Amino acid sequence: MTSTKTTAEDLWNDVIRVREKTPLVHNITNLVVMSYNANVLLALGAAPVMAHAREEVAEMTAIASALVINIGTLQSEWVDAMKLAAHSAHSHQIPVVLDPVGAGATSYRNRIVEELLTDARPDIIRGNASEIMSIAGASEATKGVESTRSSDNAVNAARKLAIGINGTVCVSGETDYVFDEAGRKASLKNGHVWMTRITGTGCSASAMIGAFSAVQPDHWRATAAAMAYMGIAGEMAAELVISKGLGIGSMQIALLDRLQLMTKDDFLTRLKMSVDS
Repeated sequence: MTSTKTTAEDLWNDVIRVREKTPLVHNITNLVVMSYNANVLLALGAAPVMAHAREEVAEMTAIASALVINIGTLQSEWVDAMKLAAHSAHSHQIPVVLDPVGAGATSYRNRIVEELLTDARPDIIRGNASEIMSIAGASEATKGVESTRSSDNAVNAARKLAIGINGTVCVSGETDYVFDEAGRKASLKNGHVWMTRITGTGCSASAMIGAFSAVQPDHWRATAAAMAYMGIAGEMAAELVISKGLGIGSMQIALLDRLQLMTKDDFLTRLKMSVDS
């Protein structure tokens, strides 16, 4: 088992690795967030590619360092592409991240999630409380793609799901929780409520997890680092735009700025994280 003594310095070192290595992250993501996800990865220091055609996804995944699958705008052709890409990822031993957007909302979406859990075999899952509870069998319904529960309500479901996939599960919310199959738990309390009013923030966090898992083989630590970095960036962005009397439109841009410009001092002094075995 990997040591539970993960520190803020450790997570910052992973930020530096992303910036230095510029990992290529293949995203099969939804139409609503595609552009913003790409910009988030670029601001972070990673390299995004957004390829969905069944004819090329296996080859594209083979040259990437991580694969992120997001089911926000489902289409049958894309589901096939997700499975082909995941098979390629496993063949080339690169991590697979699943963002089960809207799990629990419809029977079709639930069926696709079940198929992807088997066929895509994700190493990491990130979702909101309702999504994680639904996947874990808690019969939780979502409000469209929004959560009807707080992340605290999904702690047991996330822990159960991490064991079920033999991997890492993150449930995001006011507090972000990260669990792995060995029982490690990270609680992260950075962020700002305005982040929930920007389309694609959660999806972008999943894309960032892909970037961090590309450079950090401990998927639990990679997920914690990504969520910590996104939370602190959102917190700083909100403080800036509110101080100027601006709104969420400006915050969307400010978030990209903070992702690019955050310093080690910003990260270490602001991080609110606790780790349990």
